[in-house]
Amino acid sequence: MSYLDNFLNLLNSLPNTLLYFLLGLSAFVENVFPPIPGDTITAFGAFLVATQRLSFFGVYLSTTLGSLCGFMFLFWIGSLLGRRFFIERDYRFFRARDIIRAEEWFRKYGYFLILLNRFFPGIRSVISIAGGISQLKVLRVTLLALISSCVWNSIWIILGYSIGTNWDIVKEKMARIMFSYNIAILTLIGLVVLIL
Repeated sequence: MSYLDNFLNLLNSLPNTLLYFLLGLSAFVENVFPPIPGDTITAFGAFLVATQRLSFFGVYLSTTLGSLCGFMFLFWIGSLLGRRFFIERDYRFFRARDIIRAEEWFRKYGYFLILLNRFFPGIRSVISIAGGISQLKVLRVTLLALISSCVWNSIWIILGYSIGTNWDIVKEKMARIMFSYNIAILTLIGLVVLIL
């Protein structure tokens, strides 16, 4: 039995209220620390809906609020620490030249990037921090990030719900689909950057 199987079995043994909280927390943490598989856990929450363990509304609400709060947390960090903080430190995964490039992108496409942020796994964190640095309007960012989270989570929850009791059969395919999706998105972003 894999680590993921053990973890999911542990989740399934917890009380419902705690499960809703953990689903929301995983969606939050997945935004702040992208390597954590928050989307897989969201799909597992939908599996629990399909088996009538949790309610659709509860899973959808907790994961969407968690996603929104995680995005806005990093947005506030970017806004509070500002451009100078990140440029002077020139972090390995958030280089000064990338900040300058991101600022140019946000001048052109800022709010559109916020709207699509959930569909860019791996760089959601960069989008939220760069949005804060770019001093985008908080209310508009919140609304667009909410829309993005609503659409993305509904896709994952519907996918997880459709799995139903076939979780073991589909789990490996889901991991492969997410890997392929991430590679495709990163390739597309790389091509766009090269073209621009």
